[in-house]
Amino acid sequence: MPRVSVGPSSVEAPPGQSVLESLLRAGVWMPSSCNQGTCGTCKVRVLSGAVDHRTSPLETLPQEQRDAGLALACQSHPAGDVEVAPAGPASAGAGEVRTHPLRDLVARITGLEDVATDTRRVLLSLDEPLAFSAGQYVELEVPRTGERRQFSLANTATEDRVLELHVRRVPGGAATDRWLFADAACGDEVRLTGPLGDFRAPEEEADDGAPLVLLGGGTGLAPLLGIVRTALERHPDREAVLYHGVRYASDLYDTERLVDLEQRFASFRFVPVLSREETRAYRTGYVTDAFLADVASARGWTGWLCGSPALVESGAAAFKRRRMAPRLIHREKFTAAVPAAPGSPSETLTSPLTRTGA
Repeated sequence: MPRVSVGPSSVEAPPGQSVLESLLRAGVWMPSSCNQGTCGTCKVRVLSGAVDHRTSPLETLPQEQRDAGLALACQSHPAGDVEVAPAGPASAGAGEVRTHPLRDLVARITGLEDVATDTRRVLLSLDEPLAFSAGQYVELEVPRTGERRQFSLANTATEDRVLELHVRRVPGGAATDRWLFADAACGDEVRLTGPLGDFRAPEEEADDGAPLVLLGGGTGLAPLLGIVRTALERHPDREAVLYHGVRYASDLYDTERLVDLEQRFASFRFVPVLSREETRAYRTGYVTDAFLADVASARGWTGWLCGSPALVESGAAAFKRRRMAPRLIHREKFTAAVPAAPGSPSETLTSPLTRTGA
């Protein structure tokens, strides 16, 4: 059986497993995000041996990069023993830091609740706990299709027996319109793989209690809930503010949950923002503008962004305008799993470049 090596770590690579999957299943950390070949976060340099690029898209890994010895760890498969090194900036600790091992599990649907317009909370109960960090995601197998979709977890790491997903309905979506919003029922079995993704709360020993700001659009709220609750439980007095941006008031959800969090932690603020509805009950406009109006300086803060690519990019620019260090800005982009019909919301999955489930 071939082996994959990165830094001081060397693991077996069973047939059918990519370079990245082999490492993650052994609990060896490598930079990764979408795990679909679209973001390039897991790009590696092949130091020795060779890989089969398989379905690596040319848009992410052009031919000249392949010729120069680069590969996408999430798509490439080892052709014999291979040694790789991360090619991107987020390489510190690769092969050295241990992470939660990637696992295959069977869950049962134990909750299906409509919480906002075309938005549903899905609860998946496990027979055994899944170790993960707040902010990560899982990949579900869509029944009868052979397709897989990614969804962010709204849980903290201690909520490891019942996984909470927030799902936005997308017309025609295999996972949403034709399954989770159609004939899915409590008691159904669901096959899943996880945890996945580098958008996650830091380990407790690395969390210094610095202030943080979180901007989420739509169901991009899900991982932010797990992250902010983790942050406040560790440091109850830390300054934290969470902005949730949606189009209309009917798109808001979990407001009571977040208001309760405000009452429990005096230093936490929750700010819902509507972009297409004027009302005295909520702020109007865009979450990035609300942040810029509220915060004069974010020097020393950490920033967390989750939602559409436009929200994430504008949020990162806003954070930098308020003097936040780029290394402290964490991004998770939701992109379409399938093309959306004109005028309809895109069917997002839940990874930095896919997620909320199409």
